[in-house]
Amino acid sequence: MRFLVLGGTRFVGRHLVEAALQRGHDVTALTRGVSGSPPGDVTALSADRRDRAQMTAALGEREWDAVLDTWSGEPRTVAESARLLAGRVGHYGYVSSRSVYRWPIPIGADESAPVVDADPGSEDADDYAAAKRGAELAVTDAFPARFLLARAGLILGPHEDVGRLPWWLGRISRGGRIVAPGPRDRALQYVDTRDLAAFMLHAAEQQIAGAFNVVSETGHTTIGELLECCVRLTGSDAELVWVSPERIRSAGLSGWTDLPIWVPPDGELAGLHAADVSAALAAGLTCRPVEETVADTWAWLRTDPAAGTAPGGRAGALGIDEKTERRLLAG
Repeated sequence: MRFLVLGGTRFVGRHLVEAALQRGHDVTALTRGVSGSPPGDVTALSADRRDRAQMTAALGEREWDAVLDTWSGEPRTVAESARLLAGRVGHYGYVSSRSVYRWPIPIGADESAPVVDADPGSEDADDYAAAKRGAELAVTDAFPARFLLARAGLILGPHEDVGRLPWWLGRISRGGRIVAPGPRDRALQYVDTRDLAAFMLHAAEQQIAGAFNVVSETGHTTIGELLECCVRLTGSDAELVWVSPERIRSAGLSGWTDLPIWVPPDGELAGLHAADVSAALAAGLTCRPVEETVADTWAWLRTDPAAGTAPGGRAGALGIDEKTERRLLAG
């Protein structure tokens, strides 16, 4: 098949390109050219997606079997791309997010859960949920019955540019006593970026359409298994000290950002690790073991000097500082 990847140099986009090439497809990648070159043997196009004239010139009269889009900004940009491609692409796969569901996301929510209000023509990127939902509407308007909305949950794996798993690996590799957010058997849901890419390619190849929660089954792993993998694979002498959700809450901390990946088993964040993913599993989603995700992320961190550094400094905002950690460890 002939694939067009809109964005192919960072995290998910990079893995979409690599996976498509591994499956023997012909790949064109359109990027701004500011984050390096797409991996592998691709046809590289350069354009700023916010500039319609640049996009029109770069795309020319080419046609593709499918387009895969990773955009996370204002919906209007997706709407413009979808309109430009509607007559010459068979399938539109969009990397969306479970954030499109109204907050708080209910425990066990499937794809029928209520979504946020949004405008596909909006130029506002500040409201992430509305921006992703607006982009979904833009895709479905231009490609009725020919779209995939991959509502990803937490995305981990090599080249992660948010820094959640890299933060844990970095902290654990330094050793010592470490705050581990409990309970140890707290079930997690995430998707390895390579499994997300494989699912999106499979959907394009098989002409699978619709919206899907693309994340592992709840309990695919636990916070205990994840952090113990980090200890084992880094060869660290770290001691995980399990701290209850109540103590974490009383310290004024929450999950997701203060203690990346983890969220407490109750409260408004709990639904982040409790989606119904039966539709995606039935459509072909498979998820690799947590040890593989951790091992490959650690290997990448050790070989790439810029690994784990998020654009705009986002990675630096994750995790607790040493003073807070000492306070929690002291009880």
